[in-house]
Amino acid sequence: LRSLVVSSGINAEYGDVVPFMVPRWLFVCGIIFYFIYRIMSLQGWYISCYALAIFHLNLFIAFLSPKIDPSFEMSESLDDDDGPSLPTNNNEEFRPFIRRLPEFKFWEQTVISTLIAIISTFFDCFNVPVFWPILVMYFFILFFLTMKRQIKHMIKYRYLPFTHGKTKYKGKPEVS
Repeated sequence: LRSLVVSSGINAEYGDVVPFMVPRWLFVCGIIFYFIYRIMSLQGWYISCYALAIFHLNLFIAFLSPKIDPSFEMSESLDDDDGPSLPTNNNEEFRPFIRRLPEFKFWEQTVISTLIAIISTFFDCFNVPVFWPILVMYFFILFFLTMKRQIKHMIKYRYLPFTHGKTKYKGKPEVS
């Protein structure tokens, strides 16, 4: 019963911050910059930084991906023509883009993971000596290859995960 009360209190606090998207992401930028400052000033914990960057990349890819993968649906629709698919003509039904990872969950997981990474810098057991330029190079190679694959997927199945740049339709004007 006590955990139910605590979780409902936390959910109420989360509900209060949902509408404030820009301040939430500014907070994320602030704690990430603090983490980077801490890593640079301590000259260590590069593995924690690398793990955090890979986790943030996975979150970002999930944020960009549709909840229902069109490539999976296309392979199913080849077997049976009754399955749903993305519109290919102007007269087909419009289906809105639904993310695999919603924006708020993306923000929440980013905050939690960054705070865990900051806490890990207080423990020497996570300070594994590594040659950090290789980790940086490997992360950028992984980032570019992953984003290239994601962008090709977006182009192939014609979906745009952002509302900026999309056509906005207006309803008929009201007659008074």
